[in-house]
Amino acid sequence: MHLKRLFLVAICALAAFAAAPAVRQALAEDAAKPADPGLSDVLTDLLHGVEGENGTSGPDKRVPFGREEVQLSFAPLVKQTAPAVVNVYASQTAKVTSPFEGDPFFEEFFGRAQPRAQSSLGSGVLVDPSGVIVTNYHVIKDADEVKVATADGREFTSKVMLKDETLDLAVLKISADKPFPVIAIGDSDALEVGDLVLAIGNPFGVGQTTTSGIVSALARSHIGVSDSGYFIQTDAAINPGNSGGALINMGGQLVGINTAIYSRSGGSIGIGFAIPSNMVRAFADAAKAGLDFFERPYIGAEFEMVTPQIAESLGMEKPTGALVSSVEGSGPAGKAGLKPGDVILSLNNTPVESIEALDYRMATLSIGTKATFVVLSKGQQATMEIPLERAPEGARAVEVTLHGRSPFSGAKVAELSPRLAQRLGLRTDIKGVTVVDINRDSPAADFGFQPGDIVREVNGTAIDNAATLAQVAQQDTRWWRFTVERGGQILRQVLRY
Repeated sequence: MHLKRLFLVAICALAAFAAAPAVRQALAEDAAKPADPGLSDVLTDLLHGVEGENGTSGPDKRVPFGREEVQLSFAPLVKQTAPAVVNVYASQTAKVTSPFEGDPFFEEFFGRAQPRAQSSLGSGVLVDPSGVIVTNYHVIKDADEVKVATADGREFTSKVMLKDETLDLAVLKISADKPFPVIAIGDSDALEVGDLVLAIGNPFGVGQTTTSGIVSALARSHIGVSDSGYFIQTDAAINPGNSGGALINMGGQLVGINTAIYSRSGGSIGIGFAIPSNMVRAFADAAKAGLDFFERPYIGAEFEMVTPQIAESLGMEKPTGALVSSVEGSGPAGKAGLKPGDVILSLNNTPVESIEALDYRMATLSIGTKATFVVLSKGQQATMEIPLERAPEGARAVEVTLHGRSPFSGAKVAELSPRLAQRLGLRTDIKGVTVVDINRDSPAADFGFQPGDIVREVNGTAIDNAATLAQVAQQDTRWWRFTVERGGQILRQVLRY
């Protein structure tokens, strides 16, 4: 039976081989015939580009046609941009605790627990010939030393110029005798779903790697990467170690910083996210200006999401925009006439789909300029021009480092002002005493306090200023009862220390 099957297969193969010349001849004759005028028009459109219904397609965006175009290579683009993508190595010394720490007998025979070095690996992008590098905050978080290896094999010790956990961005600086290769920062707002992109980085530490894909979606939010809610989604493979690497367009411009992947296995499944280059540009400019934190423009208003119920009550066709929840009367928005209950529909002629979109677009604007808002107020649309100012400092923020035998020892605290709240990623209308910084080897760090925590009450005493908290933290007691606000949630704790 098997021999019969093999014999039939061989006969079919010989027949196909014999017919192949005839088929090729027929195809050649068909190709020589005059083309159908309708088909000719379609091919001409494909070759030269046609303008779509929205007017966005053109000669620079079309479907590839012909074998020659299908065989085009990304190699020239990679050669142009890859030298500006670097490897970032961050190391820190982790404290190792022993259950016998402090016991003279065990320390004499077994020695003290030695600190253990930890390291992380990521990527970065050179955006200025002087050696300015943009990477992710989580790549260099808590690092004692950050080293950078360039594509040509050189290694540098870098300095952290600026970092922001809420944006998951950091800027590093390295120095050399000659200018560094760079990737020009492009306009991420010009991206469209379907555009080709390349991702360059160092996944898994195997060495510089380039992957290709398309822009899968824009304005992605709530992905759990950072407080920023505006990401480019791509199916170009992004894996651990790619964080901080470049997402480039077909013009060789940086359009995003690769940040995260959606994965249950730890490897790429075709859903990756990048921070838009317009945000990267604003952040890098702040670092080069010497700012100690990334300042966002302040208008004296806070916003909330427009839910379907709110949209229906306001007579809106769909839930879109950003609902004004509070307005500082003496701030720029209050002076311009913005009121709680109004809805921001657009900013500088760009539609505002959500509160995340508004936060993103506000963050990319420059302080000292004016922005044009289209607002839905009492069922009518109105246009407002609001100055973008620097967040006020208020009363001079006095930072106090807490000492003594309390869970707060090692925490630096200060009274909130709009400027300090912005620096900590909090709402600018919140008042109270907040944790500004924490010593890593302190009781406050061991008990889990975090920058941005607002201390409301300690042992029955309301905390209204930093001096009060410093005084209460000196109490001679082993029992502590305190209330802390974190991320809008109230946390109550009772412990013995």
